[in-house]
Amino acid sequence: MQLFLKILISLAVILVATAIGRKMPSAAGLIGVMPLTGALVLAWVYIENRGDQRIMENFTKGSLWGILPSILFFLVALFCFKKDFSLVSTLLLSFSAWVLAAFLHQWILR
Repeated sequence: MQLFLKILISLAVILVATAIGRKMPSAAGLIGVMPLTGALVLAWVYIENRGDQRIMENFTKGSLWGILPSILFFLVALFCFKKDFSLVSTLLLSFSAWVLAAFLHQWILR
């Protein structure tokens, strides 16, 4: 039941963002990166780990520093779209940048 609830809430956020994106793309972008996703995951991690403060602190620290690879993802995507790259090329380059930054993120936080 808990997994089903997680899927339903996550799906609702995605559907709302894409529906808004038809009329207001910048607002959909804001919804797509808003802390709602982080808050949902934070709540699930808290519940599943019975509020273990060490786990919550590490999750929060990882999320805070994880913003940097996400910013890099969107910077690369913005650059690619300005240069008229295809969606597939843009996503490949953006995700590649994010993966490299994510590995660096994990290496630094160890």
